[in-house]
Amino acid sequence: MEDLDLVVQPGELFGFLGPNGAGKTTTMQMLACLLRPTAGTAIVAGHDVAKNPLAVKKSIGYLAERPFLYDQLTGYEFLRFCGGLHKMADREVDSQSELLLEMVELAERGNELIKSYSHGMRQKIAMCAALLHQPQLLLLDEPTNGLDPFSASQVKKLLRRRANEGTTVFFSTHILEVAERLCDRLAILYEGHLIAIGTLNELREKARLPGSALEDIFLKLTTGDKDNHLVTSAKGIR
Repeated sequence: MEDLDLVVQPGELFGFLGPNGAGKTTTMQMLACLLRPTAGTAIVAGHDVAKNPLAVKKSIGYLAERPFLYDQLTGYEFLRFCGGLHKMADREVDSQSELLLEMVELAERGNELIKSYSHGMRQKIAMCAALLHQPQLLLLDEPTNGLDPFSASQVKKLLRRRANEGTTVFFSTHILEVAERLCDRLAILYEGHLIAIGTLNELREKARLPGSALEDIFLKLTTGDKDNHLVTSAKGIR
């Protein structure tokens, strides 16, 4: 990353876009306190990721692109384990688990071992784990990866509902149609640089493509003439 400067507001559904290798996962891992920035400052829910990582981790729900799951636990057991890490009361864990599993249509499979789950089911149980403790911020790396259209629609509705309730949702995706329809604002990275940020209309204006779809904007900004890229440069995280 090269001096990335951005601010995401509470309750915002924020899309983080870019080609492979642009720096999306690296940025999200820094915000989740899995990587330490080599320069700059990152504040999450009022806490500095370098100075107070434990407070940051209490405030976020993180879904990795390839989430690690315990195959020998059932879905319910895995969520109880995650609830214990957040020091949630057993009653609260059970009520939230039932609610979330119902929302993603996994309730009937909650007592089965995770090793029996399909890829999409594994993605959904990992999403439930990220949401379980009702975090202030959701950091989601490709949350609809491997989901069928119906399951992806469920997840999108769930994310919008959480954003409307005040949760900040920060997610990356390669599915530009999802980002276009779901996000309040978007950021586009290219080779470690922030090249565009704003609403869809603001990105259209930047790309000089009025009325265009996000895909056209994305392709122009990331594969067009590099001399036209307006790279944000400031003292940000790296």
